[in-house]
Amino acid sequence: MSEPVPALTVPPDGAGRTAGELLRDAGVKDTAVARVNGELRDLAHVTESGDVVEAVPYGSDEGRAVLRHSAAHVLAQAVQDLFPGALLGIGPPIKDGFYYDFLPERPFTPEDLVAIEKKMSDITRQRQRFSRRVVSEDDARKELEHEKFKLELIGLKGPAGEGADVEVGGAELTIYDNLVGDDTVWKDLCRGPHLPTTRDIPAYKLMRSAAAYWRGDEKNPQLQRIYGTAWESKDALKEHLHLLEEAEKRDHRKLGVELDLFSFPDELGSGLAVFHPKGGVLKREMEDYVRRRHIEEGFEYVGTPHISKEGLFHTSGHLPYYADTMFPPMKMEGADYYLKAMNCPMHNLIYKSRGRSYRDLPLRLFEFGSVYRFEKSGVVHGLTRVRGMTQDDSHSYVTPEQAPAEIKHLLNFVLSLLRDFGIEDFYLELSTRDDSKPDKFVGSDADWVAATAVLEQCAKDTGLELVADPGGAAFYGPKISVQAKDAIGRTWQMSTIQYDFNQPKGFELEYQAADGTRQQPVMIHSAKFGSIERFIGVLTEHYAGAFPAWLSPVQVVGIPVHEDFNGYLEDISAKLKAQGIRVEVDVSDDRMQKKIRNAQKSKVPYMLIAGADDIAASAVSFRFRDGTQDNGIPVDAAIERIVTAVRDRV
Repeated sequence: MSEPVPALTVPPDGAGRTAGELLRDAGVKDTAVARVNGELRDLAHVTESGDVVEAVPYGSDEGRAVLRHSAAHVLAQAVQDLFPGALLGIGPPIKDGFYYDFLPERPFTPEDLVAIEKKMSDITRQRQRFSRRVVSEDDARKELEHEKFKLELIGLKGPAGEGADVEVGGAELTIYDNLVGDDTVWKDLCRGPHLPTTRDIPAYKLMRSAAAYWRGDEKNPQLQRIYGTAWESKDALKEHLHLLEEAEKRDHRKLGVELDLFSFPDELGSGLAVFHPKGGVLKREMEDYVRRRHIEEGFEYVGTPHISKEGLFHTSGHLPYYADTMFPPMKMEGADYYLKAMNCPMHNLIYKSRGRSYRDLPLRLFEFGSVYRFEKSGVVHGLTRVRGMTQDDSHSYVTPEQAPAEIKHLLNFVLSLLRDFGIEDFYLELSTRDDSKPDKFVGSDADWVAATAVLEQCAKDTGLELVADPGGAAFYGPKISVQAKDAIGRTWQMSTIQYDFNQPKGFELEYQAADGTRQQPVMIHSAKFGSIERFIGVLTEHYAGAFPAWLSPVQVVGIPVHEDFNGYLEDISAKLKAQGIRVEVDVSDDRMQKKIRNAQKSKVPYMLIAGADDIAASAVSFRFRDGTQDNGIPVDAAIERIVTAVRDRV
């Protein structure tokens, strides 16, 4: 990441100069665009006296976004050069890349992407200049009269959504011309900013094409989307492509099949997983451990049904806020019933089932609750985005005075739990409400200010980096989420802690205070992994399927050199099973070397190999999944080594 550059204040004699000229005179070399008075601007932006100008380096998040947006324009120009009838959709930057949507006469092929990328190279070599101009709506409609999707965007006011904010939604309407000399060779509706020229795009690559509905609405026409990636250097692009290769090797969907952990039968429907016996072992071990840790941390285990009358979700406030992500209701006995999409309303009923005193608080309820969410088919992804899931869901009911201590308790708990599973690199994100959308959130300003302040202070007290997420709060209150990095540096949202002042009010929850008055508790939601399914998907990729011994579905495989030694290893297997170890003996007709390869492909932590010399010495050859091996290890020592490793969760 590039280092920040000090801001410059434009002196009176600097007025009228461009931001790029001022930064260049100040010795700044690595800059994609400028920030002028807090707003991103092209380097060609003409400054005024007193303006504060900052450089935005290529390697910064904002610099990369501008770089990728500029690359998206080059992509669009290349497509229209090669496919003159193709209509333009939108082309925003996204995480690690960009895309552009088109309506061509036919779907793009892999061969088309090769030709398009070659044409992009021609365009970048021409050093076309990105030139911004302000236009009226009428002029924009005349210039883009052949682009029906652009015409739809021109009339939008306010946020355009689904990536279209890169084109419209600002204070003024602008078009960017791509110039060679003084001649316009291509133009597009766009807010900008952009790099100075196409030559300033150092490294890019087209990745794939896919179908996408216009503005993300399945009622709209289906377009063709081309995805690409762009970086500040060829080395950065190379590193990113290497990361993608590594991520593909670790893809939990692929490993789930190879390791026989889980599958997604078409007969069940999209986003609904089944766990096979080995995956069931992994899931059970995880749940058993997490259940035990919750009990140690003062939680009480409860259970609730999968279905409820709709009135419950009106009381909680989830209908209509979450109606789009809930499965349609079922009509029974004159009432509408919903599959539950969250556990909290039912936990509130448990709290309300009898009178509560301040002496009962904190009251901590926990369950592995099955919930169902009607995710759109386009976002369903393996175990990390499913329609049916098991949440490690807990709710703490506390007095307002107890809330800070409870949040700290939960933060310490979730971080220690993630570390138990081998995830060590975290930062925190604080999600707050969007004040510009008051209809999306409930509660008074005072409630939100107080709740946000408590969460923010508790997050800061951990000493971890805290990143703001404006507008990301749930409708009923702000939240802290733990963002964790995996073994190859990707970030996943893991645990969440949410402050809820709304549901206790809706359910009329009370406790008797020390002075005899009836008071309303604060409700704090916490999910340690989000869902068990998602966490298994993340762990599978984090470990590339090579789970630590305590989690591994099969912990030991016995491999006889010859079938005559099967019984010897079966006896050792019985001793290991007596110690709770999951062990198998490979008595197949395969040769020893193939049995070893099979165990390594299955990512089994330990292999015990036995031949004539081992039997004579009451020993085994102790082989690890990385290929290293210790020979002549006494049987009791081998068993102790395995049992200790599993007990110590290594």
